[in-house]
Amino acid sequence: MKQIKPSLILPVAVILCLFILSEVNYPLLKPQSALALFAMFGLIVVFLKYPLHPRFAENLIWNILDYVLIGGVIFCFGYVVIQTEPIFERLWLNDRFLGDRASAEHILDFYVGGFGLLLILEATRRSIGITLPLLAIVFLLYASFGQYLPNWLFPHRGYSVKRIISQTFLHGGVFGVALRVMFTYVFLFVLFGTFLERTGATSYILNLAKRIFGTSTGSPAKVAVIGSGMMGSLSGSAVANTATTGTFTIPLMRSVGFQPAIAGGIEAAASSGGALVPPIMGAAAYMMLEIVQPSVTYLEIIRAALLPAILYYTALLLIVHFYAKRTIDVTTKSNQSVENAENDSELDEEHIVDPELFPKRYAEESNVPENPSQEKQPIMQGIVFFAAFFTLILILLMGSTPFRAVSWSLLVVLVVSLFHIKTRVGISGIFKAMENAGHSGVSLIAAASCVGIILGVVTLTGVGSKLPGVLLPLAKTNLVLALFLLMISTIILGMGLPSSVCYLLVAILIGPGLLELGVVPLAAHFFIFYFGMMSMVTPPVALAAYTAAAIADSGIMKTAFAAFRFALVGFALPYAFVLRPELLWLSSEGGNPQLWIVLINLFWTLAGTVIFAASIAGYAFKDITWWERCIMFIAAGFLFFIPTEFKFMWIHGITLLACVLLFYYNWRKGEVRHENYT
Repeated sequence: MKQIKPSLILPVAVILCLFILSEVNYPLLKPQSALALFAMFGLIVVFLKYPLHPRFAENLIWNILDYVLIGGVIFCFGYVVIQTEPIFERLWLNDRFLGDRASAEHILDFYVGGFGLLLILEATRRSIGITLPLLAIVFLLYASFGQYLPNWLFPHRGYSVKRIISQTFLHGGVFGVALRVMFTYVFLFVLFGTFLERTGATSYILNLAKRIFGTSTGSPAKVAVIGSGMMGSLSGSAVANTATTGTFTIPLMRSVGFQPAIAGGIEAAASSGGALVPPIMGAAAYMMLEIVQPSVTYLEIIRAALLPAILYYTALLLIVHFYAKRTIDVTTKSNQSVENAENDSELDEEHIVDPELFPKRYAEESNVPENPSQEKQPIMQGIVFFAAFFTLILILLMGSTPFRAVSWSLLVVLVVSLFHIKTRVGISGIFKAMENAGHSGVSLIAAASCVGIILGVVTLTGVGSKLPGVLLPLAKTNLVLALFLLMISTIILGMGLPSSVCYLLVAILIGPGLLELGVVPLAAHFFIFYFGMMSMVTPPVALAAYTAAAIADSGIMKTAFAAFRFALVGFALPYAFVLRPELLWLSSEGGNPQLWIVLINLFWTLAGTVIFAASIAGYAFKDITWWERCIMFIAAGFLFFIPTEFKFMWIHGITLLACVLLFYYNWRKGEVRHENYT
């Protein structure tokens, strides 16, 4: 029976992919029905692919249980379709469709909904681990027993089991925005990547990138950072961005020795900042045109986004550069005598590369093949890639939706690939690509469904609005504390939400409160949106990291924490440009600031960014000890947060001088070790 499961995954995955392609571009079903079928096919693959526990994989009884659960999935989600679609009107209970039975559900609705929630929790546990299901259970308990909580835990009147099931499964929740984002375009981008891989286009571009950036330390990660920033500006979605560029960059990073979780973390961190990269930005830019008061122009939004985007991606480039140098240093030191290496600071296991993947020449700071001609590939593979890439960009620039753009790009891949035998996919290749997409994407479907449970509880209890409503008044006398509490609120509200949706929600709920604290309006809105983006890489609900983990074939939580660490600069920059609106080309008094004031603020923030990157990576010229990292981290905080007024310049000067001396000490330490080695 175990051998039957893999053979069943192929047809289910093919049906899933064909259903998404047709329904997204030419919708025929009600939205909830479409999402129910999407979740149904995804969870079926989960129960076919992942056993209850690895040691039970060969057990007949537990395999039979998997088929029973698959039958439960078909029944629960098929029930939603039948009770929603007009074609099944004769089967509707109480002569009303499911969406019209709110507060008047049939008893069978609750049994189906409760069983459906259990299936989602189990599928999520199997596919991504226990953390997210446990969090969902905590939220469910909060909804049920809220009346017994103390005031500081935001109590509420408590809700019955029926009301919770209604809110989390029958009417929203699971079939809400998180699953809709996955259905609308994220899965299509995963499918797009698998087709490019089948044509060989991804391997072509990976080898091309190796040639172009071969002499640069950590070049694959740098390609990921820059490429993700460019694509994120187009899609406006951290998850879709990760799914798109990660298909290319994560295998490239892994091929030169980056651990899977680290490669996925870098990609997720880079993708999460893309929505604020001008000139083409995400949907939030257009929302700002409607929400920010006094009103601003699109040109003002683009201009305001420029310097923060440069600083964010500069920090990421520096972090991956220092990280790659540190990795090289570890590899080099492993070839030295033990007595020369015993005084060096130890690295965590995740910082050490896989020796089978880490080429010797990369350890010598070059990943250019000794004989490049050996890696030459048909030029047609490059043509396929660039044809698909430029089609995607062109259609996005024309104002089309991401799912329509990726659908056309997928068609271009299939057509152009026909012109060379090395790129031709064929019928079997199409099925294989769809199967690979099913393997990569079903964990995302389970995760999005589970996140929907959390969002349903947030909506039911109103904790999303209660939290900022209680926290901000407590911090009216302290701007930094208010910003910190706002950051926490935004991250919580942003769990599982697209960045633009999170921004819209928080801007409406909390934005006016910030203005009362004297913050420049546009700076306040940028602050909110930045932390909406950072929620994509903040564990335990980090959808961009989930996507990267699926591509990298790494642990969900390990990848999420790696992405969180690489994106830490994104948690400091919003404070900087609220406290220094000149970084957004704004003046605290209104109007435009003078150029020299902008440059001064940029200089000190950039200096803090360099120091911050070294402290995060734990490397400058050589390994940085923990006490040195702590000093650098605090110093970066001074340069980020202390005002740049003339009376505070002495603090900036002393801080920068101390860090320069620390960098010099680190450089000298490296020179001494080099002399000892030689």
